[in-house]
Amino acid sequence: MKYISTALAAIGVLLTSSQISAKKFEGLAKTPPMGWNSWNTFEVNISEELIKETAEAMIANGMRDAGYIYINLDDGWMAPERDDEGNLMAHPERFPSGMKALADYLHSKGFKFGVYNCAGSKTCAGYPGSMGHEYQDALKYAEWGVDYLKYDWCNTGTRDAKEAMTTMSEALWAAKRPVVFSICEWGTSKVWEWGSSVGHLWRTTGDIIDCYDCVQEWSRGWKVILDGQMDLVSGHEGLGVFAGPDGWNDPDMMEVGNPGMTMADNRSLFAMWCVLAAPLIAGNDVRTMSDDVCRILTNKEAIAINQDALGKQGFRFYKDSKREVWMRSLSDGAWAVAVLNAADESREVSFRWHHAERHLVDEYKIRDVYAMKDLGNTKDMPTVSRVLDSHDVMFFRLTPLN
Repeated sequence: MKYISTALAAIGVLLTSSQISAKKFEGLAKTPPMGWNSWNTFEVNISEELIKETAEAMIANGMRDAGYIYINLDDGWMAPERDDEGNLMAHPERFPSGMKALADYLHSKGFKFGVYNCAGSKTCAGYPGSMGHEYQDALKYAEWGVDYLKYDWCNTGTRDAKEAMTTMSEALWAAKRPVVFSICEWGTSKVWEWGSSVGHLWRTTGDIIDCYDCVQEWSRGWKVILDGQMDLVSGHEGLGVFAGPDGWNDPDMMEVGNPGMTMADNRSLFAMWCVLAAPLIAGNDVRTMSDDVCRILTNKEAIAINQDALGKQGFRFYKDSKREVWMRSLSDGAWAVAVLNAADESREVSFRWHHAERHLVDEYKIRDVYAMKDLGNTKDMPTVSRVLDSHDVMFFRLTPLN
């Protein structure tokens, strides 16, 4: 009888929701979300002990106070099967205290709590997916205190992506707990054209991997994914025309600090994600990362660029075989400029500001973001030049002098 009552309640919510147009909770992501996700380092090997240790490390190393407030469990947090009433359950060995207790713990530490599921019958790792259980799962997330849902795209068969993501979005809305909805269908249905009406961020490509330009089955190096933000659509702004406050293109979680990344890769990926107004979701083991990696992830001037209230995604201004220049318009007439050494060797890289005079219409104070140091102004220093390691970057904020 209890099972029947639960099922009828879920059906009632479903019927009521049929009258709801696609909705999302507005105002949850006016700037790109910042946090940490378990997948890039741990895959399904996660536990409540690991999550609590990660939270404590993010407090101690300054990440939480720098803005990384979402701690998101990826695939593998749930039990292999639903309970007798069809509800999702926490994995009994990995999370013996349950999801509500973990959410309460994270909330008490000043974090928000995120979980993962999938629009298919099974998740990518073979755990219970949400297909056919969207409203039931959304009610459970609300009961637990979930603040963020990453929603993947494995085992979906012939299902339509927009329909599937809209159904989950409506289920979250019907459950009445504000949740950041992260659409993860890999850009297969041109999600950037409709994602902002359904979710707060949407993956634009396949999975990222910790390398520069390698390709591994469905995974891509960070530079391949970066290029996709411009090359997937025509126009000098690339995918940026579809993004803005409360709706962001997502080039995937960051690989900063992971084993396949050089320090040059770490600096460049972080700079480019800031220029792209991308969600800053760390994917490394923050408990053991080096001080150098921590300084990159918590650089307050880089984060301020990422979190700029104008919400304008950056674009690739210039490209040749050895150099790229990326630019982003910021509030109050300022600009962010990242100059990348795209060569496979160290070399001197330079850029003359007047080459971007169509955008840089004023004279500007030059601020080196990573050095956190003023360098002068564009009138007295018309060219910036530096020897950069392979795949390293110069990263600047230009502020109008007048």
